[in-house]
Amino acid sequence: MTRRVPSPGGERLAAALRESRERTGLSLAALAAKTTYSKSSWERYLNGRSLPPRPAIQELCRLAGEPDARCLALWEIAKSESNGRPKERTQPEPSAPPQPPTPRTAAPALAQEAHAQVGLAQVGLAREGPAREGLARAGHRIATAAAIVASVCAVVFGAVTLALVLLPHQRHTPRPKATPSATGPHCRAAACEGQNPLDMRCAAVPETLAEHVTGTGASIQLRHSAVCGTSWARMWGTRIHDRIEVTATGGAGRTRGARVETRADADGYVYTPMTVTRPGTSVRACFFPAAGSGQECFEARVGRDAPGAFGMPGA
Repeated sequence: MTRRVPSPGGERLAAALRESRERTGLSLAALAAKTTYSKSSWERYLNGRSLPPRPAIQELCRLAGEPDARCLALWEIAKSESNGRPKERTQPEPSAPPQPPTPRTAAPALAQEAHAQVGLAQVGLAREGPAREGLARAGHRIATAAAIVASVCAVVFGAVTLALVLLPHQRHTPRPKATPSATGPHCRAAACEGQNPLDMRCAAVPETLAEHVTGTGASIQLRHSAVCGTSWARMWGTRIHDRIEVTATGGAGRTRGARVETRADADGYVYTPMTVTRPGTSVRACFFPAAGSGQECFEARVGRDAPGAFGMPGA
């Protein structure tokens, strides 16, 4: 069986998907656990051996916290190239069966046979002249009547169709309301409080306010979306039962937390729900290791360039 060679568009799509997968920090097994597609399927998609379905690309971009417009555009190109390419042969073609006589050889014999049959038919008609003529006249009358009936039915059907088109629709189905953009945020400000930043599309182009590496080796980032007006924290390189909390201080923001529950969580990013923040709001993140050796906290302020982060073990 020959191996499928990806098209140029398929290679570009596979490269973009590999970049997105690297941004998620997930292994193939963890990626399969967080999506509806298996590990072997993702391996084929990322290596360009198989064109992924559209929902798979959307799920990967959602996990990477990035817009899916670019990858979907590459997918459309790869799909069009795939549809326009001939199917690859996976095994040699069977030898062609013996061909029947060519038309040039068979034509004279067929012509002679047809001529003989026509001659016999003419002889039969000459012998049955009156009877055949009567049947022909009856058949002609039946055909004429059938044509008239068909014409009347066509006129009636056309009139009914025209009336249905011109009459106003009494039961007009309202048009569906416009849905939010596939790449735009699904909430803003207070509507985002407590929501998942990935699901609400607020993590597409976030600002990193501060970063911190804990004593256990886990990495933490304080993130902010100016479009959504929210902040949250995410961590990776963690262990099962590690925990993180984020709080917007000096305001009405609530404390939001997340916990590493499974091996798949530990292999990828774990996000806290969002809390509403405004320019000048101070955001504080605290890490609680599974071993219970004391928390580590750091802060950043929304709307300031290069905020300074600091670790405070035990604070």
